[in-house]
Amino acid sequence: MGLTNINIEERMQYYNLTGLSIAVFNNSEIRRTEHYGLLEAGTTKSVNSNSIFSACSITKFLTGMLVMLLTEQGLVYLDEEINKKLTSWKVPDNKFTEHKNVTLRNLLSHQSGIIDPEDSFMELNSKNGIPSMVDLLNGKTPYCKEPIQVKYEPESDFQYSDAGYCIIQLLIEDVTGKPFKNIIDELIFQPLKMHNSTLTMSISEKKDENFSCGHIKSGELVDGKYTVYPYPAASGLWTTPSDLSILVIELINSLKGKSKIGLSVSKAKEMITSQGCKEWIGLGVFLDDSKGELEISSLGWGVGFQCMMVGYPYLENGLVLMTNTDLGVHQLKGIIGEIYNSYDSGL
Repeated sequence: MGLTNINIEERMQYYNLTGLSIAVFNNSEIRRTEHYGLLEAGTTKSVNSNSIFSACSITKFLTGMLVMLLTEQGLVYLDEEINKKLTSWKVPDNKFTEHKNVTLRNLLSHQSGIIDPEDSFMELNSKNGIPSMVDLLNGKTPYCKEPIQVKYEPESDFQYSDAGYCIIQLLIEDVTGKPFKNIIDELIFQPLKMHNSTLTMSISEKKDENFSCGHIKSGELVDGKYTVYPYPAASGLWTTPSDLSILVIELINSLKGKSKIGLSVSKAKEMITSQGCKEWIGLGVFLDDSKGELEISSLGWGVGFQCMMVGYPYLENGLVLMTNTDLGVHQLKGIIGEIYNSYDSGL
């Protein structure tokens, strides 16, 4: 099991990829890591095992794990109307919420009735600063210029939504009284020893030599070098393939009753069970059983970065791929897809 028949250096050259980091895990242990290229084009800063990349939307998998943990603790409930515990902002009631409530379950599975406004949830602009979640959801920031509201009956359709995960973040902050990044650190990063993972929004080159810069497909650096998303629960994670593998392995171990963070077998199973009106979405993770074995996955694509997490929970293996170049095509149509297709999961 592992990567077969692919010359990664040659494919990187073909795609003009600046840097790439890979972790492969098997039997719930990281078995292999590989690192290629540079953290920043035109320098000698090589990618290594501590190199930190923007995970972009793979953050939603982390958020899903946290939510399941908080349901375990009885702080939140998957099927409770979200407004019952939201205190700093409420989802506005309208005709679409008359018969179905917005819940954590349908927010996590992108079936809450919320549709992100056009041109919203872009990268941080230092001139605009970091928005508060309340201002953002009220449509009072350049990052989301319309107030967020339910646009179709919950659970009747799938619409991928960053706003939905901003609502989840706000709920968690309301019920715990702590910043989202502190809760993640306390309940997930620290107990799992994910020491190269952070939700930081300020990256200084001198202080953080392990952080990768983002690049466009021509190989040039993105503006500001580091792409930051000011939506911690939706796309704020900076991490390594090894740390992300630890998180997937934690889910796999939870399915066997061996969680380190207190996630029960039943909650772990629920996370990777089809939700609502689509069989291919779980809670914070995508599902595929077309090969006869359940595959879970999450994709990240942002300004200057592309990445992919794939796991086979019942085979106890998988891989994580992180790059610091936006190739301008879907992950599966670029080098990530080639490496994923070369991976032998044992199916």
